[in-house]
Amino acid sequence: MLKRYPLLLCLAGALVARVGDEAAGPALLLAGFARTGSTTEASALLAAVSVSAALGGPVLGALLDGAARPGRLLAGALALYATGLVLVLAELGRLPFAAALVTALLAGLLGPALAGGWSAQLSQVAMAGQAPRARALDAMTFGAAALAGPALAGGTADLLGASAAVALSAGLIAAAAPAARALPIRALPIRGGRAGGLGTGRGQRATAGAMRAGDGTDTHGRTLRTPSSLSSSLSSLRNALVPLGGALAAGTLAVLGKPLLARATLTSVVSSVAQGMLTACVPLLGEQALGGAGRGAALLLSCTAVSALVANALLMRFPLPLPPDSLVRIGALAQAAAPALALTGRPAPLTIGFLLAGLGEGPQLTALFAVRHREAPDGLRSQVFTTGASLKVTGFALGAAAAGPLATRSLPAALAAATATALLAAVRPPGRTAPATRTRPRN
Repeated sequence: MLKRYPLLLCLAGALVARVGDEAAGPALLLAGFARTGSTTEASALLAAVSVSAALGGPVLGALLDGAARPGRLLAGALALYATGLVLVLAELGRLPFAAALVTALLAGLLGPALAGGWSAQLSQVAMAGQAPRARALDAMTFGAAALAGPALAGGTADLLGASAAVALSAGLIAAAAPAARALPIRALPIRGGRAGGLGTGRGQRATAGAMRAGDGTDTHGRTLRTPSSLSSSLSSLRNALVPLGGALAAGTLAVLGKPLLARATLTSVVSSVAQGMLTACVPLLGEQALGGAGRGAALLLSCTAVSALVANALLMRFPLPLPPDSLVRIGALAQAAAPALALTGRPAPLTIGFLLAGLGEGPQLTALFAVRHREAPDGLRSQVFTTGASLKVTGFALGAAAAGPLATRSLPAALAAATATALLAAVRPPGRTAPATRTRPRN
C-alpha cells in the first residue's frame, strides 16, 4: 500500500486542482457578466486567463522535464495561479477593466500546470503494469472535474454570488499544492558528464568552483577576475536560457514532427475553439431558456461533464475496436450537437445537445492522451503534454473571445459559428494514416 500511495496522492491532487480550474472559468465568466453586464467583457476575461497558456505551457513543460523536483515547480505554479484569480476578483469593479485583463493574462501562464503538468508525472508514480489504468483514471479526473467544477461555480454563484465562486475555485487550486509538492524526486539523465537539468552549463561550474574556493581562485588555485554583479547576473541568465531555449525547440518539434501527434493535436485544438465559442454563449442561453445565467451554466456544463464521465467509464469496460486517432475525430463530430440543438432555443433540445457533446468530449480526451503517450519521446513527455494542453486552452480562449461579441449581437449566429467549427475539427487532415492495430482508449 505504501507504494501505491504516491499514485493515489497524485490523482487526488490532480482532481482537486482540476475541479478548481473547471470552476474558475465559469466563475470568472459569471463574475465578469455580473459586474459589467456585458457578455463581451465577460468572455474577454475568460479568454484572457486562457490565451496566455500558449506561452506558459511549453515553458512549464521544458522546466518540468529538466527538474529533479518537479513537484516543487508544480506546487509553486498552483499557488501563483490561485493568487492570480484572487487578484482578478479584487480588481473587477475597483480598477479599470484592463487591469483585470492583464492580471488574468499573467495568471493564465500557469494554467497548464493543472492539465499536462500533472498528467506527465504519472510515469514517476505508477508501478510497473499500473500505467494503463493510471492513465485512464487520470483522464477520468478531467471528466469528474468538469462535472463538479461548473456545478460548484454555478451553485455558489446562485447562493453567494459570483465573487464567492471565484474565491472557491482559487481555494481548491491552492489546496492541491501540498499534493504536488509531495511528488517524488526524479533521477535526471547524465549528459556529457553532468546532470541533464536546465542551467548546468560551463559557466555555472566555473562559478560554483569560484564560490567554493571563496578567495578569488578557482578549484586549481588560479586567480580569477571577479566580474561585476551585472555581468554575473547576465551570465547566469544566459546559462539558464540557452538550455531552456533548446528544450523548448525540441518539445515543439516533438509535437510538429510526429504526423499522427500533430494531426490529433490540430483536431483537439479546433474542437477547443468550438468549445470556447459555445461556453461564451452559455450565460445568454441560461437566461433565455433556463431561467438564469448561473443556473444555466451549472446545468448545461454539468450535463456535458456527466455524459463525458459515463462515456469514458463505458469505454474502459467495453473498448471500441478503433484506434485512438479515429476516436479523436469522432469525438469532434459529436461535439457539434450542442450548438446545433441550442439553435432551437428550447430547454429540452438544448440539454440533449450538451449531453451529446459530452459523449464526444470525454472519449476524445482519453484518445488524445493515448496518442500523446504513444508518440511522445520519454525525455520530452512533459513538454508534449503541456504544449498540447496550452494549445487547447488557447484555442478555447480564441473561440470565447470571438463568440462573445458575436453572441451580444446575434446569439444564433454565434451558435451557428460554433457548430461549423466543431464540424471542421472532424474533417480528416491529409497525411499518414493511423496504425491499423486496435487500441484500447487510454490516456
